[in-house]
Amino acid sequence: MKLKSMMFIFFYILFLIVGCSTNETIDSKSDSPEGIPDFVEESDFEKVDWDRKAVTFNDNMVGNKNKSGVIGADMPSINTNQKWMWHLWGIEHPQETKLTVVGFHRETKTVHPLLTTGSGWTIELGGENNGADAHAPSSVNIPKAGEWAILLYTDGKLFDELVYEINK
Repeated sequence: MKLKSMMFIFFYILFLIVGCSTNETIDSKSDSPEGIPDFVEESDFEKVDWDRKAVTFNDNMVGNKNKSGVIGADMPSINTNQKWMWHLWGIEHPQETKLTVVGFHRETKTVHPLLTTGSGWTIELGGENNGADAHAPSSVNIPKAGEWAILLYTDGKLFDELVYEINK
């Protein structure tokens, strides 16, 4: 009986060790990438609507019409710095607003900074451009192929999510 109990405990501990060491999901702030802003919550990733894909509008923007769109996202490349121009609607004071961009890779359930300008997470917004209330140029690097949710935060509040399939 004692041997059975010891074997059960051994296999239970082994299960815990193996199960925990292969988990790539962001389970807590301690597992988060370095420098990620405190206002980014795990629940934001759980709420992503993967069926709401970004669409092309205004001839060359890819995003969610009248909310957020990107020029340059129509031809994204893996592991290559690209210039993207972010456009946001519904921003009252763009020059006083900061945009935070957080990438979430669906398959691996990992969070990534995508901006290669600024802090890697946050950039300043500028005024009106291309019909949007605010805009910001940036350099972006998508680290791997797959389905991505790009979460946009303005001044620490979730503003929008852009869902892209990036396979090149």
